[in-house]
Amino acid sequence: MYRVAICDDEEKHREFVKSILMTLSIKANIEFVIESFGSGEQLVSYYECHETPFHILILDIEMGGMNGIQTARKIRGLNNLDEQIIFLTSYPKYMVESFDVMTFQYLIKPIAPSILEEKIIKLHQYFQALNKKYMVIKSGYEEVVLKYDELISIEAAKSLTIKSKLHFTTTNQTYESKGIISHYAMALKDCNFLQIHRSIIINLLHVRKFASGVVLMSNGLELPIGRSKIKEVKDVYTKFMIMRVD
Repeated sequence: MYRVAICDDEEKHREFVKSILMTLSIKANIEFVIESFGSGEQLVSYYECHETPFHILILDIEMGGMNGIQTARKIRGLNNLDEQIIFLTSYPKYMVESFDVMTFQYLIKPIAPSILEEKIIKLHQYFQALNKKYMVIKSGYEEVVLKYDELISIEAAKSLTIKSKLHFTTTNQTYESKGIISHYAMALKDCNFLQIHRSIIINLLHVRKFASGVVLMSNGLELPIGRSKIKEVKDVYTKFMIMRVD
């Protein structure tokens, strides 16, 4: 599932792009969750409120108020560097400037549906090539794509109603899902993750410090280390830090 933002100050253009994506979804079996924004200010405000980021931004350039380049620059300035940006515009003159915000594609209107479909499929292939950096979990009725680097911890949660309940905590929010924590520990062991307790896996990239049998994570969360795992955790983290320096 890919989260897509369409930002254009003309509703007919937003609906046109949305219809292309919905058709592609059926043809190529690619799921999109699409949100529309009528201005760059609205999209930037969304990010400033720390809402769930998008995978793909499809932006018009000439809009009333903040233009598409300015909008993308603001979003990049908020440290959102993973979004793939596609500009749809009637103005070729902004192409060079668009490179400053790490643009994936710069397409000139009127855009043929087949061209936009082709570019989205290329993006889909790009994301698939990065699948070792992402995982997909089922949370509620949705499939959620989580980037490894943004995943802070996985915790088994006690529940009287849900068997094998897990909490996946990222830099943005916490997702509920189901699964066996030992299976995740095995699958992620070569990806900077470590099981520190029978019910907790952490991402070593997000460790801030160890203190009195607990580990402090980048989001301020303190997680207990299993008594039998204290030495192993410290040894693994020390090796991890040495490797990062090298």
